[in-house]
Amino acid sequence: MASTRGEFSSRFGFIMAAAGSAVGLGNIWGFPTQAASNGGAAFLLIYLILAFTLAYPALMAELIIGRHAHANAVSALRQISPNATLRRIGAGTGIIGFIVASFILSFYAIVAGWMMAYCLAAIADLFQLTGLSQWLTGFGLERNILFMLTFMALTVGIISEGVQAGIERWSSRLMPLLLVSLVLLVAYVLTLDGAMDGLRVYLLPDFDRALSPGLIVKALGAAFFSLSLGVGTMLIYGSYINDRENLPVVGGLVTLVDISIAVLAGFLVLPAMYVALHNGVEIFTATGDLISEDTLIFTVLPALFTSMGLAGVVVSCVFFFLMSIAALTSSISMLEVPVAYTIEQHGVTRKRAVVVIGLVIALFSTIILINFDSLFGLVVAITTRYSQPLLGFMFCFYAGWVWRRDQLLQELRRGNENVEHTLFWKIWPWYVRLVCPLIILVIFVQSLFGSS
Repeated sequence: MASTRGEFSSRFGFIMAAAGSAVGLGNIWGFPTQAASNGGAAFLLIYLILAFTLAYPALMAELIIGRHAHANAVSALRQISPNATLRRIGAGTGIIGFIVASFILSFYAIVAGWMMAYCLAAIADLFQLTGLSQWLTGFGLERNILFMLTFMALTVGIISEGVQAGIERWSSRLMPLLLVSLVLLVAYVLTLDGAMDGLRVYLLPDFDRALSPGLIVKALGAAFFSLSLGVGTMLIYGSYINDRENLPVVGGLVTLVDISIAVLAGFLVLPAMYVALHNGVEIFTATGDLISEDTLIFTVLPALFTSMGLAGVVVSCVFFFLMSIAALTSSISMLEVPVAYTIEQHGVTRKRAVVVIGLVIALFSTIILINFDSLFGLVVAITTRYSQPLLGFMFCFYAGWVWRRDQLLQELRRGNENVEHTLFWKIWPWYVRLVCPLIILVIFVQSLFGSS
């Protein structure tokens, strides 16, 4: 079945695709400011610990189920269910998962379109096209729809080519480009006046703030969402892995790449903020807190780039190009979730499924843009704060409680015949059964009631 569906041709291709799915806009703009606002290095340390104690086990649940079934989430959860009731619940979970993934992509495409517009605005500034630059950076409905559609067209174009020629090929190109761009930007920003102040905020711990219960829960949430869990993207990518791969190893590598890029982004964003402060750009609110992520990206950093003259134009172009790549590598995995379901459950050709689903998502993005004030925040909250944790809970429930232990072990033996003697097998089965669901529920409760 795997060969007719498509399959990643190499471990590198899978790691780049899966890490690309996980590395999104939140890693690059959200994580660094969360760390800075919540105890600096202490938050960073807690995040790193939790990423491997929560995110990695939950990631493995999706990868193992996906590789076992070589199918979409609906079929996969049905396959491992022992009775009709659990099969129906599993199918419902899979359906909700691809609906949530589609809604996430609908607002993600809007934000990604802004990134592309700001990248082109920097090029317009380079050629002194002031009017064009102002239009590209203005919050106009025409601009928003145009660049949302452009971003969706890029996503559709990649997905329509399939697993190897589309997802793997482009992820293997874009992810190294993202990493190189990020390293070059970090190296440059660290040479600027004020950068060391931002570095101290990022790396010096404030344990009193970071060890408060509320902030630990925030770190839990950051670790969980960092790996794009809960909507079936990793399950789908897992279904394209060949049976010879050692899943605990490749899952660990994906987690390591994702976390490394998030941490590296901190070495860019926090120093850049304090460079902006040094140049007279305000980065604090009236209450003394760091500004929110969206204000940072679309107000503070552009003001910083403007103050840097010609070098700032180049840095601005590279930075927003970097953000556009991060968005694209995530969006292709989101679109693949409903596409895989449609192809396998309804026998539709890939190109037709991609185009139709892409158009439906683009239409909903347009509706959000027309009713931006009332819909944008609502869709973000429903999908990321509420739906993702509950879906992640269900994947852990099926891996830990529904799937028979001997079948799970047999699946893992495909890539490592001695896996039952490893530390992974001694810890992971009971961990994903008891600890992960409990932690995910804590995140969900916190998202409902908040935490100080």
